[in-house]
Amino acid sequence: MGEDPSALLAAAAAGDGAAWNAIVEQYTGLLWSIARGYRMGTADSADAVQTTWLRLVENLDRIDDPSRLPGWLATTVRRECLRMLRRSKREQPSFDDDGLPELPDDSEPLDAALLVEERDAALWRALQQMPERCRLLIRVLMATPPPSYAEVAAALDMPIGSIGPTRQRCLDRLRRIAEADGALIDPAPPGGGGK
Repeated sequence: MGEDPSALLAAAAAGDGAAWNAIVEQYTGLLWSIARGYRMGTADSADAVQTTWLRLVENLDRIDDPSRLPGWLATTVRRECLRMLRRSKREQPSFDDDGLPELPDDSEPLDAALLVEERDAALWRALQQMPERCRLLIRVLMATPPPSYAEVAAALDMPIGSIGPTRQRCLDRLRRIAEADGALIDPAPPGGGGK
């Protein structure tokens, strides 16, 4: 997240696609984590994130303080999630002529399991290329439920203050390995824009 939000916003407002992609890449994870916190389905969360990006496009030239962009995005996605939740409570199921409700098909596509298996296998291959310390740290931090930093420090004999920076370096390294393996690259990440 090292790029200056002011420069990125100005360039995106001027039509620079690379600047827009950098903004999307930088903040999509934040938007998804907030939307998922509302416990909506994947499709509704994706709609909230997409609408947030649309609101940003509509307001690119109106953001007075670019340093507040993360807060603006967070507030916008929260409002969108709340709007969607209110709307879903108001909507009543409709019935067709034969009296049966029209139910959406929320099932996964037929090849979804295969794609997940391929991605998981590629991720494990990438993780095996990491140094032992990084592998341990990532595996411990990704546990469900996630352990506290105090628990991680005790388990791995690390100072608490070094866990975050070490985690970031390990994830950066894993990302570089993943970029070399096409199976780990999502061609259309949620939230719009490509990498």
